Amino acid sequence: MPELPEVETVRRGLEPVMTGKLVLRAEVNRPDLRWPLPPDMGGRLTGARVLALRRRSKYILADLSTGETLLIHLGMSGRMLISGQMLGDFHHDHPAPQKHDHVVLHMEGGARVTFNDARRFGAMDLIATHAVDSHPLLARLGPEPLGNGFDESYLQAKLAGRNTPIKSALLDQNLVAGLGNIYVCETLFRARISPKRKAGRISASRVSTLVPIIRQVLSEAIEAGGSSLRDYRQADGELGYFQHAFQVYDREGEACLSPGCTGRIARIVQSGRSSFYCPLCQH
Repeated sequence: MPELPEVETVRRGLEPVMTGKLVLRAEVNRPDLRWPLPPDMGGRLTGARVLALRRRSKYILADLSTGETLLIHLGMSGRMLISGQMLGDFHHDHPAPQKHDHVVLHMEGGARVTFNDARRFGAMDLIATHAVDSHPLLARLGPEPLGNGFDESYLQAKLAGRNTPIKSALLDQNLVAGLGNIYVCETLFRARISPKRKAGRISASRVSTLVPIIRQVLSEAIEAGGSSLRDYRQADGELGYFQHAFQVYDREGEACLSPGCTGRIARIVQSGRSSFYCPLCQH
């Protein structure tokens, strides 16, 4: 599933063709994705101007001139693809309609934004903009890891006394929003903390190092266009490249990249998710 860097990359790709533009026509080609789509979604989107395009955790939020906000979740295989627009030096012509093109937005200026989702684990909803923060998918989310609400004192307080492994704690979306399996694995490696260590037993000084490392890892991934594993693509159809910088994720059995370390990357399963780490470097 796309994590924060992938969703932020998609948001940035959509911004030039959506922000400030009218939705001239919205095609809704099925009644549901993961859940039923809102009633008359096509009619409610048609004629609306996109005032702002923002991200909350792993969700894209398009604030509309109608007083509603379009919530978009990519799910496992969802893609927001742009066509009919100059992107850099390339013009992406409109492709022929595809089987899994479930929602198509014809934008002012000639661009077309297509939500394609083969597995239909994605989701869309329309919410009153003033009530976005109370939406069931957003209401209990923790602070953004790149925002001011996420700092050393906050994380120390949230981890104090917790008996869960640090890997599981950082994946808790109520603690911090948007972190996923890939970037928690990479963060813990850089911090030299074992994913098995109990969150409440990590010293305050070591916890404090996690915040800048989390921000660094996420920022590097965003600059690389995210990580392309299986289905993920940027809005222009290109792959992300951060997977080439993985130090532990998906490298089971390979040599640790830390200078002088003779260890090999191990894989364990925690809460149904694979954790990759170096048993010699991380403790």
